[in-house]
Amino acid sequence: MPLEEEASEGKKVLVITYYWPPSGGSGVQRWLKFVKYLPQFGWQPYVFTPENPSFDLKDESLIRDVPPEAEVLQFPIWEPYALFNKLSGGGQASANSAPKADTFFKRLSIWIRGNLFIPDPRVFWVRPSVNFLDDFLREKRIRHIITTGPPHSVHLIGLRLKKRNPSLKWIADFRDPWSEWGFLDTLKLTGLARRWHKQLEKSVLQRADKVTTITPFYVRHFQRLGERKVNLLTNGFDEEDFKGFSLERPDKFVIRHMGIVNEKCNPVPFMEAVLSLCQKNQDFGNLVHIDFVGQVNAHFTKYVNTHPVLSIITHFTPTVPHREVVKLYGSSAVLLLVLTGYKDAEGYMPGKLFEYIATGLPILGVGPEQGDAAALMSAAGVGVMIDGASQEKIESQIAKLFEQWKSGSSPLTANIPDYSRKAMTKELVSLLS
Repeated sequence: MPLEEEASEGKKVLVITYYWPPSGGSGVQRWLKFVKYLPQFGWQPYVFTPENPSFDLKDESLIRDVPPEAEVLQFPIWEPYALFNKLSGGGQASANSAPKADTFFKRLSIWIRGNLFIPDPRVFWVRPSVNFLDDFLREKRIRHIITTGPPHSVHLIGLRLKKRNPSLKWIADFRDPWSEWGFLDTLKLTGLARRWHKQLEKSVLQRADKVTTITPFYVRHFQRLGERKVNLLTNGFDEEDFKGFSLERPDKFVIRHMGIVNEKCNPVPFMEAVLSLCQKNQDFGNLVHIDFVGQVNAHFTKYVNTHPVLSIITHFTPTVPHREVVKLYGSSAVLLLVLTGYKDAEGYMPGKLFEYIATGLPILGVGPEQGDAAALMSAAGVGVMIDGASQEKIESQIAKLFEQWKSGSSPLTANIPDYSRKAMTKELVSLLS
């Protein structure tokens, strides 16, 4: 019996996501926050997620955002990461990273991962999930589903469910690119594997009832690939996270970067500008303090720790729960955003940027001056993006912010009321309806 004949009048939606608390990171928060606010708009959320996922970041504090109305289903998953670790000599493999190809077995591990597990190693979750969810959707009379990737194998669950039940209403949400994702360039794909990615991606783009993504750049990207309309559904900030938030002027000029600094992210141009200013301005050198909060790749850590000046003024704070992140915002003078080094960086508009803006603190961005992040910062009136190749401009902006901090300038007034998580959920509801 088709789902449309079984459907009740209740508004129910199933969100299929790999990442869910206690997993941490921006990918988790995007759909956690949507699920949090959906009941306030009359929608009953269900969440389908792995029972035993493999993830790098853990944040137990996010569990408190799961609303009591949400029914969370945890379903077993088998992932071949033990195989990757064995072939690569014990190195940790994760969703968006590959072991360094410095031995034959590591190179073999990367090749296997890129060419035999398409679109990703979570693909083994697809068939059993579809079989389970096909019955579950009928039992609960759920007519709407949302899949969010990466991992993009999650979209294949939606694709197969849609083929079985054409009346099902399906939104495919892309937080990153797929066939043209920079991460795939590290996996030594053959031409056949690349074509397979493109074919699966196009099937998802064309069969989903609606497609959403997080930035204007990616809207254009997926419209080109899918030859269809794509809806913008950005990230945002949760106003409840900022209840009681206050700014306290730090004793030092604290420039703070939040989040992962992976192998693609390149803060070196920023650090070189800081170093140059230290050499020119003794007062600045005595007062500046750089803090990277979260996972930082070993190459950049070594670069900083082996430098006689940068090692003194720079601190690496391990990953902290999100509620602690908000407190750290309050003891900062400037918030740092680094997009230099990423492929298609002009299309990046990370979730932390919306939180940066919500603080009212000045933001220094290093990356494409004509990209989506630059446009958002300009519209909000909270900072500037400067190309990583323009060291003098970066240095000049840091000096300007330093003088403003010394003078005790008041926090900025950001202009982004439409980017609260609740407002973005309202946009989602309009798509569902």
